[in-house]
Amino acid sequence: MNQSEQINELAAALSKAQSEIQGAKKDCANPFFKSKYADLSSVWDACREPLTKNGLSIIQTTFERDGGIYLFTTLAHSSGQWIRSELKVIVGKPDIQALGSSLTYCRRYSLAMIAGVCPEDDDGNAASAPSKTAAPQPNTDPKITTEQAMNLKKMMSGLPKDFVNGLLASLRAHPIFAHSIEAIPASKYEGIVTYITSRMEQKETQTNE
Repeated sequence: MNQSEQINELAAALSKAQSEIQGAKKDCANPFFKSKYADLSSVWDACREPLTKNGLSIIQTTFERDGGIYLFTTLAHSSGQWIRSELKVIVGKPDIQALGSSLTYCRRYSLAMIAGVCPEDDDGNAASAPSKTAAPQPNTDPKITTEQAMNLKKMMSGLPKDFVNGLLASLRAHPIFAHSIEAIPASKYEGIVTYITSRMEQKETQTNE
């Protein structure tokens, strides 16, 4: 089942909440896409107060089935009525950091969808318009060397996990398409090193203040 037997009270409360929900602010930068996006915190900030004010709450849980991991997002009302969505979590790499990154991504989209939150100045219309160029293809450039891969891993080991998870998620997407550190194209190595170095310097400055 994906909803309680009755949802009339929930629907009425959600209607009131959505009249107050604002667009989620795109306040996080993706250095590889050179764009901004609304992260999980921004989506929560956009809908938390209107939902709570109208007796609504969000519950997100995971479970395993047939070897896969699924995310349940439940919108519950104080009356006991509820609706639920189910989403399979796709993990590009079998490690806990990749899982955490994928879960955060799925939580963000599932929450936005069930609550009716849209990012401010959403560019969905542009994305759905007929493309004038060919779809981006996976990068086939030569990969970085084993030594370079070890250097990147060493650099990232001293940085916050949320930063590393975000970086790894960006590497897996266009234009890099690297599902592991070892698969990073050699042409992108220097740019990534520069970006990580700047983050390390920022971290050191904050520590010394």
